[in-house]
Amino acid sequence: MAKLKLSKKSDLDLPKEPIFTPRFGVALLLIALGIGWIAYYYVGVRPNEVGGDFTGPKPVQKLEGWNYLIGFILLFLGLAVAAHPKTPLGRGRGVVIGMLGCFVIGLIWICVFYVFANDHLDKIWVFNDLGQKNLLVGIGFMAVGFTFATKWE
Repeated sequence: MAKLKLSKKSDLDLPKEPIFTPRFGVALLLIALGIGWIAYYYVGVRPNEVGGDFTGPKPVQKLEGWNYLIGFILLFLGLAVAAHPKTPLGRGRGVVIGMLGCFVIGLIWICVFYVFANDHLDKIWVFNDLGQKNLLVGIGFMAVGFTFATKWE
């Protein structure tokens, strides 16, 4: 059996790239801000019952349903920034994990919406406020998955 000849510098050595880069830090910050914005609006600002009063800061109250758009745009933007080769999710196996993760989350989001749309949607956090816009959220996750797919080699 023939032996595999390797050069002095091993052909199997992968270039060691830093895990935490400024771009990855920005991506994590955007993702955390997006999730935090949605959670803060849902728990701390929006009215709990129909016709109830808003609580929290006035500027956030005035945005009402637009708060979800702001939160999800921050989340999707953070994921898209993470799809760059200078981040762990933008190179090697991270691309596949990010791509499939976004596709699966988007599919699950849409399936949960359709399964519970008629009867119990009012009991699921965030889904109850978004209504038909849940489809846009699921498609948004899938669109970010395509951002990762463009980096796949």
